Amino acid sequence: MNNFFIGIFTLLFSGFVVGLFGKNFKTGILSFLVAIGSVFCAIPAVKVLFSGTDLAKTFEFNALFGNVTFGIDHLSAFFILIITIMSLISVIYSNGYLKPYLDSKNINSHLVFLPVLIASMLAVVTCQNALMFLICWEVMSLSSFFLVIFESAKKEVLKAGIKYLVFMHISVLFIIMAFAFMAIKSGSFDFESFKLVLQNNKSFANIVFILAFIGFGTKAGFVPFHNWLPDAHPAAPSHVSAIMSGVMIKTGIYGIIRMIMLIGTPNKFVAYGFLVIAVISSLYGVLYAITQHDLKRLLAYHSIENIGIIGIGLGIGMLGLTYHNPLVTLLGFSGGILHILNHSIFKELLFLSAGSVYLKTHTKDIETLGGLIKAMPITAILFLIGSVAICGLPPFNGFVSEFLIYLGMFRGLEIHHFLAMLLIFLAISGLALVGTMAILCFSKAFSIMFLGLPRSEKAANVSIDCGYVMTIPMGILALFTLLIGIYPQFVFYELKLIVLSIFPSLKLDLVQVCAIPLNIMQVVAFFAIMFILFMTVLVVLKHYLLKGKVVFHDTWGCGYNRANNHMQYTASSYAGPFLSMLKPLFKKVFDIEKPKKLFPTSAHFHLQIEDIEEAYVLNPLLKFDEWFLTKFESLQSGNIQSYLKYGLIFLLVVIIASLFIG
Repeated sequence: MNNFFIGIFTLLFSGFVVGLFGKNFKTGILSFLVAIGSVFCAIPAVKVLFSGTDLAKTFEFNALFGNVTFGIDHLSAFFILIITIMSLISVIYSNGYLKPYLDSKNINSHLVFLPVLIASMLAVVTCQNALMFLICWEVMSLSSFFLVIFESAKKEVLKAGIKYLVFMHISVLFIIMAFAFMAIKSGSFDFESFKLVLQNNKSFANIVFILAFIGFGTKAGFVPFHNWLPDAHPAAPSHVSAIMSGVMIKTGIYGIIRMIMLIGTPNKFVAYGFLVIAVISSLYGVLYAITQHDLKRLLAYHSIENIGIIGIGLGIGMLGLTYHNPLVTLLGFSGGILHILNHSIFKELLFLSAGSVYLKTHTKDIETLGGLIKAMPITAILFLIGSVAICGLPPFNGFVSEFLIYLGMFRGLEIHHFLAMLLIFLAISGLALVGTMAILCFSKAFSIMFLGLPRSEKAANVSIDCGYVMTIPMGILALFTLLIGIYPQFVFYELKLIVLSIFPSLKLDLVQVCAIPLNIMQVVAFFAIMFILFMTVLVVLKHYLLKGKVVFHDTWGCGYNRANNHMQYTASSYAGPFLSMLKPLFKKVFDIEKPKKLFPTSAHFHLQIEDIEEAYVLNPLLKFDEWFLTKFESLQSGNIQSYLKYGLIFLLVVIIASLFIG
């Protein structure tokens, strides 16, 4: 564990060290120090995964905290590797992305909070003391808040940051309540003491899990606690969006899995509710992603979708636990945990690709893009790989984790309980629909952005792709998506160890059924490799047959002169026929200036889709709150004598009340 703490301290102080260097060296030095810190933190995690021996270190604090233990088991080690590797890739990418911002007044604070966020996430997934966990959790939320508001001069960025901070404090309130109940019941803040209390009192465990799920689920982005996410991710710089979406929101999933570990066997109705929320989240996320024109907002809604897919896997695993089906438990949790890794890879790839497009075009509106594949071929190919992966198509990693979840759901139909079978059948249908809508969304995004002709001068003026300092990190992520897709059997072997460590009481049962999914993963690997070889042969054959030849195609006439951007599909028209069938699920806000003359000088049409929860729940609540608070404006007179009078009245009320109570 000493290496782990050396890495943590290296990360914490790296941002302050960077301030001693000139602006042209800041990001490079930060990348070097983050790499050192990440390696030190990853060493014990790798040791735990391959040796099977957990690590722990206990510190003696004061009487309030008691003994504070930081431990690395298989679950923590898995998250440590995701946090270190994915964060380091984003930090390296930031060397290119932050070049135009090196003279910004916020650059020094940004480079301080970036490694602090990484260190706090690592502390969260290893801390075994409730009070210290909450401190690390708050540091994570605050550091990410300051990273979100990097461009604080923009009003919409500041608004998104404040909204994010409010939701994070609502989140932590529920986590505090869950921890407080367990601490009162157990008499300790140690997680091991919580386990004894929760496993011996199932009714109490249900209440605590619901509170914890609201708290951790808000951080993760489950519906209906998701509302901060589509605003915060577009506001943040792209490398920060990649870390937040690919890594940080997974700490919420970590908290949920850790609660399941403490509880043991969950109540069946809790498992039902969890699965229903997961399915709704996945459908809600992908549906609203299709409506978006802001590229990063589109990707943010897909984070909600994929959090829902992870939740479906965990929900199926919980049903397997509840109904004592070890194969369903193994498949559900393996698929959900693998999708945590897969989503961190392809979502980070997509956000970094979006950042490259933004850096070159200075816009996130896909309606104004087009034709970028000619100027940015590497970024276009990498974005396409990420798009195929997130849609769950072979031979990339998204297919493997979703396949495991599907397999778990189909085997779950063997549970002979009507309600369980009904919910699993609905989950299968929901996940299939999610996959279909994801393909629609990313075929829209890729084609409108990269194919056809430029739709604006911003797109037309792009002449060169981003440099290697940005494309190499994206290329590494693309390679990860392919390696997991063609070698899933090796990944599943490690997943098996993680699931066994989560439920040691089921070790014998789980080991007996491991051969079934492992054999299936080997078959998947074989066909993935054969598919890649087949496509490679086709490409080589085409190149050989057409080498040195120029191919001409006659264009059908009928008045055709030459292509222009008005002849192309827009993002709205591409998705319009599908969305028209789902009108009640959206609130549409129109901005129209109709032509008033025979030869009009101006006209425009803009359609914005508002989040239905924000439109019909949050905004009315905020308006009522604003109205209610205005009733007390007269109290804030600015008169010191009045404030002293209020204080005196309050003291008198307290004294009189204490006399009556006495």
